[in-house]
Amino acid sequence: MPHGFLGGTFDPIHLGHLDVARTAREMLKLDSVSFVPSNVPPHRRSPMASADDRFAMAGLAISGTPGFTVSRLDLDASGPSYTSGTLDRIAASGTPLNDVFFITGADAFRDIGLWKDYPGILDRCHFVAVSRPGCPASTLRAALPALSSRMMDAPGPVPSSPAIFLVNAPTAAVSSTEIRQRLAGGQSIAGLVPDAVATYIHDHGLYRSRSTEKGPDA
Repeated sequence: MPHGFLGGTFDPIHLGHLDVARTAREMLKLDSVSFVPSNVPPHRRSPMASADDRFAMAGLAISGTPGFTVSRLDLDASGPSYTSGTLDRIAASGTPLNDVFFITGADAFRDIGLWKDYPGILDRCHFVAVSRPGCPASTLRAALPALSSRMMDAPGPVPSSPAIFLVNAPTAAVSSTEIRQRLAGGQSIAGLVPDAVATYIHDHGLYRSRSTEKGPDA
């Protein structure tokens, strides 16, 4: 059964993440998609929210969405959350890697050459690169010419050998960095995250700067 995995810091999870997962699932007819919050991101600073908070927010974001789950696969592992390690843990859980579609934004995939165990990692499972604002998936062939022969436009037939699927579709123009900045400045994040996530952030006082901790009327 084809199964998608979407890794990320999710600090916090937002509508762009959900669009990426939903579009990949629809275009490639995946049975399910697991969101895999990272423990220690290898290529960026440590998350501002705790592992438990990020896991909880991801769960709230997908609540009621058939086929979406949240996994602690990386959160319960020590050290940096490299994709190669994530794939090791997926395989150890009993999921055949030939059924795995590792989903990422096209902007992140553009830097695949910097990922641990590249290029061998691309021989372990299918990869799915979904368009993000400012980085359409269609641009990856020119950006990564050495990999262009392995790239396929989705939807399309799934080959027996690992491929790189390009999903050209609009996704919400929002980033976790923007959300954190807005929250630190006391601004609204309505329309950027699911309502349940916004409520959780507010109730737990996440991402506030010291100047906003007492509220806008302080």
